Amino acid sequence: MNNPNRKRNVRRRQWRVALLALLWPAVAAGQRADRVGEAPAAGRPPALVPAPREIALHGAASLAGGVVIARAARAADRFAARDLAASLRARRIDVTIGDGGAGGVRVTLLRVDDPAGRRALARAHLRFEPAMRDEGYVIVADGRRVDVIGATAAGVFYGVETLRQLVEGSGARARLRLATIRDWPAMRWRGLHDDLSRGPVPTLEFQKKQIRTFAAYKLNVYSPYFEHTLAYPSDPLVAPPGGAITPDQVRELVKYAARYHVSIVPEQEAFGHLHHVLAWEQYTPLAETPHGHVLAPGQAGSIPLIRQWFGAIDSLFPSRFVHLGADETFELGRGQTRERVEREGLGAVYVDFLGRIVEALRPTGKTFLFWGDMAMRSPELVGRLPRDMIAVAWEYNPQPRGFDRFLTPYTNAGMQTWVAPGVANWSRVFPDFAIALPDIQGFVRDGQRLGSTGMLNTTWDDDGESLFEQTWYAVLFGAAAAWQPGESSIEAFQRAYGEVFHGDTTGRIDQAERELMAAHALLSRAGVGDGSDRLYWLDPWSAEGARVGALVLPVAHELRLHAERAIVLIAEARAAAAAAGDSLREGDALDALELGARRMDLIGRKFQIADEAARLYADAYGARDDSTRRSAVVRDLADISGINGRFQDLRDAFALGRDLYERAWRAENRPYWLSNVLARYDIATQRWIERADRVTEARLTWSRTRELPSPDSIGFPPAPPPVASGGAR
Repeated sequence: MNNPNRKRNVRRRQWRVALLALLWPAVAAGQRADRVGEAPAAGRPPALVPAPREIALHGAASLAGGVVIARAARAADRFAARDLAASLRARRIDVTIGDGGAGGVRVTLLRVDDPAGRRALARAHLRFEPAMRDEGYVIVADGRRVDVIGATAAGVFYGVETLRQLVEGSGARARLRLATIRDWPAMRWRGLHDDLSRGPVPTLEFQKKQIRTFAAYKLNVYSPYFEHTLAYPSDPLVAPPGGAITPDQVRELVKYAARYHVSIVPEQEAFGHLHHVLAWEQYTPLAETPHGHVLAPGQAGSIPLIRQWFGAIDSLFPSRFVHLGADETFELGRGQTRERVEREGLGAVYVDFLGRIVEALRPTGKTFLFWGDMAMRSPELVGRLPRDMIAVAWEYNPQPRGFDRFLTPYTNAGMQTWVAPGVANWSRVFPDFAIALPDIQGFVRDGQRLGSTGMLNTTWDDDGESLFEQTWYAVLFGAAAAWQPGESSIEAFQRAYGEVFHGDTTGRIDQAERELMAAHALLSRAGVGDGSDRLYWLDPWSAEGARVGALVLPVAHELRLHAERAIVLIAEARAAAAAAGDSLREGDALDALELGARRMDLIGRKFQIADEAARLYADAYGARDDSTRRSAVVRDLADISGINGRFQDLRDAFALGRDLYERAWRAENRPYWLSNVLARYDIATQRWIERADRVTEARLTWSRTRELPSPDSIGFPPAPPPVASGGAR
């Protein structure tokens, strides 16, 4: 997991570009079904994520008279009622819990086993199937009466969450889409794995927001990933001050999540990915290589350390599951265990130590998850693993031929599996959803077919710059894919997302997401990756920058148009909502989306400006001895570094980017690690300030002496070749 980019190749790039053509609908002005700022037409299906299995529509009811939520008999259902009331009030809908409000739509939360629940099902001529028992629900919304019926608190809660999405508009214009729905999940465990060890560590309040949002879209597992950021009181050396989750915070979050029917499944790496532990001198004897990444299986202290960590985990996390990690142990056999690996084989040593870990932790009574990448390299040895473990197979690229090969080594051995696609956010200025969506779609589809009982969608923060608020598009599609049976429709999700998550009925937010997918595709087609942070920070006048710039420049114009169109679409969607007296929901996520667009735009802009500035200085230098062109020298130098000069443009862009990035970071994360990213902004800003100062000094020298330094003497690269006639750069 440390390097998901490892599996990139030309075939994936070709697949993604071809796929983008399928995902790109022709959305032109005037083609939308509904006018900007108005609620969607009642004649079309409501936007729902996940989409329910069975739905019959009966029109719509105005909520101008408010909503009355009958007092539920059970405490858990009363919590669901309060949660529904809070969300409706946020949309300026009058809500009463209990008696009263005779003119409003009446909502009743019922259980299948209660007489009232049985009567409600009988009136609607509906059955509650055995498969619906754990988390399924029925909604009967007809006229002014709405019944939400479940067999469990989770089922009632999920019914309420769907009911929430059936409400369109706000205030006096709000209405409820009337429908009869039967629904239940395809997969028992539906989760999100969140990297908390490679930079950003969320605040407790943001984690609570994550929990609420996961639950709203029927995810029931949150899996925080720890290498060194879970604070163990018995091991105070490892956790960074200000950058670790404390035991008290864990207890508060676990209690909070339980109300939303979300199980917190911790992952503590127990084999590889332990550099932040093994870098300490105290733990050097346990490392496969000095200050490396992997615990040495032959060291006597390895198992006691693992037992100590997971004993603390057992006391903090009540979930039946715990994740051992154990992926990408590439150093194994390169140090202390070299002779054993040469003698027994890498797979045998790996499988043996993983089995020893499980046996050491069996007294906790947990069910152990582990990443499936290493063991599947030796499929003949999978049968030696404890059968009661769960293999979490991961793959982060679309597979046109399917994902069976990632699962069958375990299913053939009689082991349970979960599937782990990814949101493609790592090491990018914005996630590449043209990779993420088909990866999620195909992996979950094949996992369901092969009997996988869970999905663990993944975020990774490899370079420490990722923002979780940018990932919701793929997180919600993962929630839909794991709940819905079979292959989930990407197109249907893309039509629903903006309205469901942001309350945007204009289609503009959906189109903004597509614009950034197209921007990624351009960079991939150019052969420079797909919007990586490396491109953002790369100095265009370094040797690597010159090579990359030659590839980026031909697509920079189109790249920027896509990114800037996304910025405009977001602004237009917000303006349309404001004109209707509303505001879009999830504003921080929209800010993060806009930030991604601005960073994508700056990739193209930086290479354009660097190229233009080099040409301008070359022209000025070439005209220095031509008396007829001396005025052009001053003009060209001022265009490079003067008021609104090219270098000042880049200075301003990076300085603004710093402000926007810091604001987005602090909206979700603790201050820990932020300085590492802001330092990059400071360096980039300073680079263009220094270059601007050198050109300004050259301009002043020219004014005094009519002499001009050579381009290379003040840091310019060799003069670029002329732009081809008619070619837009």
